[in-house]
Amino acid sequence: MSSVLSVGIYLADRPHAGGHLIHELAGSRAHAVTQRWTALAPGGAGFFDLPCTVAIEVESAPKFALIDAMTRDAAGFDWVLVIDDDVELPEGFIDRFIDLAERHDFALCQPARTADSYIDHSIVMRMPGLTARRTRFVEIGPVVAIRRDAVSLLMPFGAECGMGWGLDFIWPVIIERAGMRMGIIDATPVAHRLRKPVAGYDHGGASQAMFRRLAAYPHLSRDAAFTIVETHV
Repeated sequence: MSSVLSVGIYLADRPHAGGHLIHELAGSRAHAVTQRWTALAPGGAGFFDLPCTVAIEVESAPKFALIDAMTRDAAGFDWVLVIDDDVELPEGFIDRFIDLAERHDFALCQPARTADSYIDHSIVMRMPGLTARRTRFVEIGPVVAIRRDAVSLLMPFGAECGMGWGLDFIWPVIIERAGMRMGIIDATPVAHRLRKPVAGYDHGGASQAMFRRLAAYPHLSRDAAFTIVETHV
């Protein structure tokens, strides 16, 4: 049995799948899952009474600063799962996802995305017939898992990360230098179709922050990152 810390932020004044996510993650039979959610309620608007809500923010705050606040004890868990509030999980997701991540020795991984999801990078789309792929790219969202031995390398994210754009091109350099593996789990695809991405924040500001971040840290190019190293059936 692994200990899993699952953290996320839900938008209290917009449609979200928080209730579904909390129910699905709480249903684990193989792992001890601790859930922490922060409600983002601008000016106190919306509903922020979901179970596992540990904080309510009424003013705008950087996403990863809020995540950092909920994961100060991340090193005490076998896995940290960072999840957005607008994804749909298949039944039994967490048990199978963690099982496959451990079986394939992934220190950093994500579930694949269903074909009807919003998709920015085609490499994350589910590949039928595969259970998993070792890749050089793991997207920052909407679901990402970090193993205990990678937590000290990748966390805390830092308030300057904002929406986190660009981290997924920096991460593979860090992971590979540490002799670790990363990948995508195709057998547990999640749907990301509830809200259109980028609709809730400043696209231009996030892009500028990404370019500054990439200029400051070693990272892979898009072509180098979008590489499948191994496939597993």
